[in-house]
Amino acid sequence: MPMNLVWALVVLVVNFSGCFTGGMNNSSVSTRPDVVNIASILTFDSIIGKVAKIALQAAIEDVNSDPTILKGTKLKITFHDSNYSGFLSMMAALQVMETEAVALIGPQSSVIAHVISHVANELQVPLLSFTATDPTLSSLQYPFFVRTTHSDLYQMAAIADIVQYYEWRHVIAIYMDDDHGRNGIISLGDQLAARGCKISHKAPINPQATKTDISDVLVQVALMESRVLVVHTYANWGLDILEVAKSLQMLNNGYVWIATNWLSTVIDISSPLPLNTIDVMQGFITLRSYTKESNLTRKFASEWRNLTTFGLSTYCLYAYDTVWLLARALDAYFDQGGNMSFSKDIRLNELKGEILNLNSLSIFNGGNLLLQDILNVKMKGLTGVIEYTSDKDLVFPAYEVLNVFGTGVRNIGYWSNSSGLSTIPPETVNTDPPHQSGSSEALHDAVWPGPTMKKPRGWVFPENGRQMVIGVPHRVSYTEFVGQSEDTNAFKGYCIDVFTSAVNLLPYAVPYKFESFGDSVKNPSNTKLVSLIDAGVYDAAVGDIAITTNRTRLADFSQPFIESGLVVVAPVTRSKSSTWAFLRPFSPLMWCVSGIFFIVVGAVVWTLEHRINDEFRGPPKKQIVTVLWFSFSTMFSSHRENTLSALGRMVLILWLFVVLIINSSYTASLTSILTVQKLYSPIKGIESLMASKDPIGYQENSFVRNYLIAEYGIHEDRLIPLSLPEDFEKALKAGPNHGGVAAVVDERAYLELFLSTRCDFSIVGQEFTKNGWGFAFPRDSPLAADMSTAILKLSENGELQRIHDKWLLRSACSSQGTKFEVDQLELASFQGLFFIFGMACFLALIIYIAQTIRQFYKHYPDLSETTGRSIQSGPIKTFISFVDEKEETTKARSKRKFSEGSSSTTYANNAAMQNYNSNRTYADNASLQNYNGSRIDMSVDTLK
Repeated sequence: MPMNLVWALVVLVVNFSGCFTGGMNNSSVSTRPDVVNIASILTFDSIIGKVAKIALQAAIEDVNSDPTILKGTKLKITFHDSNYSGFLSMMAALQVMETEAVALIGPQSSVIAHVISHVANELQVPLLSFTATDPTLSSLQYPFFVRTTHSDLYQMAAIADIVQYYEWRHVIAIYMDDDHGRNGIISLGDQLAARGCKISHKAPINPQATKTDISDVLVQVALMESRVLVVHTYANWGLDILEVAKSLQMLNNGYVWIATNWLSTVIDISSPLPLNTIDVMQGFITLRSYTKESNLTRKFASEWRNLTTFGLSTYCLYAYDTVWLLARALDAYFDQGGNMSFSKDIRLNELKGEILNLNSLSIFNGGNLLLQDILNVKMKGLTGVIEYTSDKDLVFPAYEVLNVFGTGVRNIGYWSNSSGLSTIPPETVNTDPPHQSGSSEALHDAVWPGPTMKKPRGWVFPENGRQMVIGVPHRVSYTEFVGQSEDTNAFKGYCIDVFTSAVNLLPYAVPYKFESFGDSVKNPSNTKLVSLIDAGVYDAAVGDIAITTNRTRLADFSQPFIESGLVVVAPVTRSKSSTWAFLRPFSPLMWCVSGIFFIVVGAVVWTLEHRINDEFRGPPKKQIVTVLWFSFSTMFSSHRENTLSALGRMVLILWLFVVLIINSSYTASLTSILTVQKLYSPIKGIESLMASKDPIGYQENSFVRNYLIAEYGIHEDRLIPLSLPEDFEKALKAGPNHGGVAAVVDERAYLELFLSTRCDFSIVGQEFTKNGWGFAFPRDSPLAADMSTAILKLSENGELQRIHDKWLLRSACSSQGTKFEVDQLELASFQGLFFIFGMACFLALIIYIAQTIRQFYKHYPDLSETTGRSIQSGPIKTFISFVDEKEETTKARSKRKFSEGSSSTTYANNAAMQNYNSNRTYADNASLQNYNGSRIDMSVDTLK
């Protein structure tokens, strides 16, 4: 106790030393001193401490022998033994600070690192550790702590990925109850939770525990259901845990042991191990920090064999790289003008004369600059690329996944922060960080304790675990789904078998017991059963529980294991043939519309062909017969009349296509009516029930009653509760007029079982809801998701179908080959076809009328003159006469008239020309006579 008080006093004095202000004595040295003091705190008696000291000494020697690093400055290291004691480590740290050391390497333990980090913070001396892997040391509380290895955060992420890969869900954590163990397991719990797994039990061990204490802890572990054990401890304590586990027969078949990197460290350093030691590790999975093999590592491994008989561990490599990291940082520090300057606090001087010589402690004035230089170093060491992220973590964390087998270990895969588990070495994946391994086999096959190659299930039924209380409805009908044996009171049925099969597929144990729910007089309400889960009475519910909206507000459900929507069952009769069966394929409206279109097509074709086709001309009586004959003969493609116009041919082709569809549909429907046995019911489905006022039956205490009232507006007075299948049958046979019901509405699963032995009834209409049955669990229960996965596996491997056939397959009433009566073919099925054909006829008539009007205006004067009628005498009658006239006659008359008009014009022109010539000759002769007479008169006058 006095030693603890002294230790607490030292911590308080250092932590509350405050800010160091003026009045300080300064001492400084040259910018590039000859010697730089550093120190290291190790546990010399530990296996890591033994090899780490050798690695640090080798690194100091190599740095000092390389003039290009510190340019003449030598590193001087002093070692201090913590001897597994936090107090001694504290004292060693204070002694180091008296020597004006600029950096401290160590300590090994995260517990001691927490204590010394406070001293490093106050004296501003960087603390570099290659073994303190507690994730909390990376917090802002310890700015001068620099981890030169990877945090346990990544190691725990790797273990969580391994647990997820092997589809285990629950693990047990065994750890030392100190900062290192607790914080590491907290990180493991967070990583497992992110992957849908969890730590089901924590087994802390006192750091001063004896083997008896360890045995007491492991005995409790052996009573738990999980058999996946994660051991996070120190190398020296780990072997004691394994020896005790062997004595308790916990290394046998069925267990899974996953050890953090302490186990690989023991194997690497102490190899070859004694046979009795390696025997307790068989089948273990462990991790080792991954280092890529290079010329540097091969050279160092060769030199290592000359330095010691111990094996080479990754901790040796990290220790070696730590010295080189510090040397390069110091080189950068000196290049920036840094010097070895220390300051003293006058408040520490006031403690002079006390037992502790605290006034000798000095603050390193360049501590902040050196810390930044350390974090800015980028180098390639024995462990690979050394570079820090903004969170002061080394880049590219990666581990080897090792399996202990025989006298050593075998690599079964790798883990890296960028790719997760993979059989590909991390450097290959890290060249493309976004790449994720697409291989379904992320790890090679492992050997498990036993030894065995079969992957352990990872759980057993616990000897002292609490059992889940599962409510099961005590049904009085349809006990094939869930029932209770009268002799043993054991539950049986389809739902029970599905549940037990799914539980067996879970990657952990689920101890449970069934409790009956109901009075065994009538079927209980499943909604009330689910509400008792929400009330905490039951831990789950198993049975014929439909997943409805109201129930999902009370509990979480698994994946449906059977589809069961609501359907309508009604009495049916077998349809019989009749004299007028040939009329049944089409509805009356369809027959009427088809007949109208036959007449229409005849009229349209007659209109298009009348002016050009002699077969469509003649007396009115003949033309009517022709139209009717042509129309109905197209039904069999036996029409003899040819179509000459392009429009007529287009209409006929489209009509023949329509006739083909109608004929084919009629033939298929009539064949089915005459050859296939059919069932008939006046009830067509839920719509028929809504439109009528007849009573409707439903299963008592089911959700159907409230559903029909709320969703379909059916009055509650029409709903009749029925309990047993016999009640269903009696009510349906009686009918609505004799105290029975018109139909029964219930879930398909029940009614299919009901109909398997009752052929006088059938499902009518379509299923009008889509739901299924599932197992109910409390809200946010992980069992709901796990059971859903198990049910999907049952479906994929065929087990779900085998359970269904075992309980629900019936063959007493076989309705195979019998179909429910199909409704007549309605006009709605063909209205698109008729619409297209009608539009085609309409367009053809429009085009024809336009052409006819154009021709009429072209030939109209000729018609008026020929018939002796004027325009005012009746243009409509004239147009009708024009339309009725054959087109060839109109064209011939036009040509003849045109020829006659041309001859008259020529005769008139010739007569006019003759008159003109006669008149011109007469005038010319008269003029000549006048001229000659004038000349004679002139000649007489001249003679005179």
